[in-house]
Amino acid sequence: MNAQQVTYSPESTALLIIDPYNDFLSEGGKIWPQVKEIAEEIDLLDHMRTVLAAAREQGFHVFIVPHHQTAPGDYETWDHLSPTQQRVVERQTFAVGSWGAEWHPDFVPQENELVMRQHWASSGFANTDLDMMLKQHGVQKVVIIGMKANTCVDTTARFGQELGYHVTLIRDAIGAFSWDEMRATFDINGPAYAHAIFTTDEFLNTFQKTAA
Repeated sequence: MNAQQVTYSPESTALLIIDPYNDFLSEGGKIWPQVKEIAEEIDLLDHMRTVLAAAREQGFHVFIVPHHQTAPGDYETWDHLSPTQQRVVERQTFAVGSWGAEWHPDFVPQENELVMRQHWASSGFANTDLDMMLKQHGVQKVVIIGMKANTCVDTTARFGQELGYHVTLIRDAIGAFSWDEMRATFDINGPAYAHAIFTTDEFLNTFQKTAA
């Protein structure tokens, strides 16, 4: 979709930042080595910063959509752990009280920005308050950045579309572990459900159109 065909009203648009944890996005994070190649190639952090700054400047709602922080005893009585949840247990990703479970310093929410309840699997909507809070704030369009493309981003975006939201993915402000994962989200899955898939520059161009 051409960026000139989409507009974003501040009152009805929210930026969703998915899982902006140190473990994902900071040097020394437990998962950063898997993220680093893609992140550096697409300038992930700079693009995330740029999109967040633009959203704040435009007056969009900003929501942090965090993964569950791992605590001792989690999942011990579960019948059906997913492979991802099993890996979380093994490496204690986003462990409660750890530096890795703190926000990357560039994505710490401001006072008027909301942190949603933590999702246990991939969807930021399932078993959380995200849908209710978006509706309470009059949000109709969601713009998604963060981690990672083929799991939490893809699943949250799909779920959002199913719930009736207009969904935008910013492809160079979303990271993954491999180029195959990126292609799966932006070239195969995303075009089937997302209303817009933009680069950061294309996204910024939508505001230039509004200003003109």
